[in-house]
Amino acid sequence: MDDKTKLFIINLQLFADDETGEKTEKATPRKREEARKKGQVFKSTDLNSAVVLIAGSVVVFVTFPYMVSTMQKFTSLYILDRSLHEFSNEYIYSLLVEVVILMGKMVFPIFLATYVAALLIGYIQVGFVFSTDPLTPKPERLNPVEGFKKTFSKRALVELSKSLLKVIVTAFVVYTVLKKHYYVFPRFVDMELGITLKILSEIVFEMALKVGAVFIIIGIVDYIYQWYEHEKSLKMSKYDIKQEYKQTEGDPQVKSRQRQIQRQAAMKRMMSEVPDADVVITNPTHFAVALKYEADRVEAPVVVARGQDFVALKIKEIALANDVVVVENPFLARTLFYATDIGDLVPEELYQAVAEVLAFVYKQKKILL
Repeated sequence: MDDKTKLFIINLQLFADDETGEKTEKATPRKREEARKKGQVFKSTDLNSAVVLIAGSVVVFVTFPYMVSTMQKFTSLYILDRSLHEFSNEYIYSLLVEVVILMGKMVFPIFLATYVAALLIGYIQVGFVFSTDPLTPKPERLNPVEGFKKTFSKRALVELSKSLLKVIVTAFVVYTVLKKHYYVFPRFVDMELGITLKILSEIVFEMALKVGAVFIIIGIVDYIYQWYEHEKSLKMSKYDIKQEYKQTEGDPQVKSRQRQIQRQAAMKRMMSEVPDADVVITNPTHFAVALKYEADRVEAPVVVARGQDFVALKIKEIALANDVVVVENPFLARTLFYATDIGDLVPEELYQAVAEVLAFVYKQKKILL
């Protein structure tokens, strides 16, 4: 293979890298906003589960005495009431209604606490996001090959590792707590039911808190990992950024061409005003400012054209071709060029100097007439 062929192949590779290069750039705000609209946000489900577990455990522990006393009252009332009523369909129905209401009163605080905790931790992680895109049917989801890849993907291995870790941690916590309180279990035989339930609730609550605390740590680590994976999935190549810029801001070449056309149009308009000017004040070659004075319309002369270097020479050329008086006054020309723009009135501090120039111009025209 000769050197020219090698060079050609290298150039093709560089072109391919520019078109489909590696995604090494951080996502742009527009890319992040589009991903958010599609529901592509990062969050840790393990952190959600840990917070819900702790919230539920705390509410159960706090309301447990109320649950026990309520069940005791209901049981006593049922046993007493059973001996006074016939066991009929109506009685069973009314009893069932009472049981449902009773269970609702006991369970509702737990449901409410876990629901609020889940909403709160979800909002803290991702804010408010509503998107139907994840629910949209997609053919690739039915592809068995893609499903097989996901089963043995890096993410699947991470999820498996987390699940195994949580099982091990839970088993270890349960073991250590039971070992700590094993001496009390044989004494349950001699204890009243209420005291037994109270001790058991404290043991279970201790287990739940310890497991929840470890799950919180796992959830925080998982949150950082999910953030890393999310940022990695949103990364863009330089080509992607260029394409996005073209879509949002327009093609730079097209915009440059538009600006060039606008400048050319403005230049033509400006040059068309030079033949109607009263005077062109020059540097004589670096600056040129064309002034027009209509005493009945404006209080001071107006700058109708201005330019530097090539444009200044062009203004001077058009002025001479149209019999517009050209006056060489380097200081005034330079001052007017930097102090005014097209369409501006001559500044008040330059009235005297411009008036002298215009007087000279009008005198010249009168002489010619």
